[in-house]
Amino acid sequence: MRRCRAWFTAGVVSASSLPLAGCGGPLSALDPAGPAAAAIAELWWVMLIGAVGLFVLVMGLLLWTFVRRGDGTASPKLWLVGGGLVLPALVLTPLLGYGLLTGERLLAYPATDALRVDVEAKQWQWTFRYPGQGGGRISVNELHIPAGRPVDLRVSSADVIHSFWIPRLGGKIDAIPGHVNLIRLSAARPGIYRGVCAEFCGTGHTIMDFSVTAHDAGDYDDRLRALPQEQR
Repeated sequence: MRRCRAWFTAGVVSASSLPLAGCGGPLSALDPAGPAAAAIAELWWVMLIGAVGLFVLVMGLLLWTFVRRGDGTASPKLWLVGGGLVLPALVLTPLLGYGLLTGERLLAYPATDALRVDVEAKQWQWTFRYPGQGGGRISVNELHIPAGRPVDLRVSSADVIHSFWIPRLGGKIDAIPGHVNLIRLSAARPGIYRGVCAEFCGTGHTIMDFSVTAHDAGDYDDRLRALPQEQR
């Protein structure tokens, strides 16, 4: 009996730990390391709470129908309007407003303190150019940014459509041939993060990743000067 209880306890703990295991790690969007990623993670949790609340309300109504079965006081139209329109609207409308406000916060409005980095995707590598830093520096599969300062990344592609994504620093954005997309990210503190191509782009898609190093403000310029100068 004790052995069965121990196995039952271990099973419950394991089952409850599995969903939480995906909340950490270098590619976890739920372990934010910057303001943009924190806003997205917060939105995710709010949406989850809203979804759970809507599920509980619907299940409560369903249970109520079984308890009150045979009463006949509620018409089918009332259930359709109440359960299909009013109830979702009460939950989804605030979530929509919150989502729009969060999206507004993530837009890259002009800012005097934002740095610029040009990002070019190509099967199967990422090239980062730092214009104006000692005549223009370049790095491949290594992005260098200063911690605590916004960076505007101008993302494009030299061949097919890719998707630029650093999960712990912010949302993803497409790299499209002949077009430049802008995304603003920042790291709250120095550290090393991981980025990936988030859209299948060919047979080498799985190896098309890169590292992101956020430097102290005092070390950033020195690190850029150590990078190769771009050859025009």
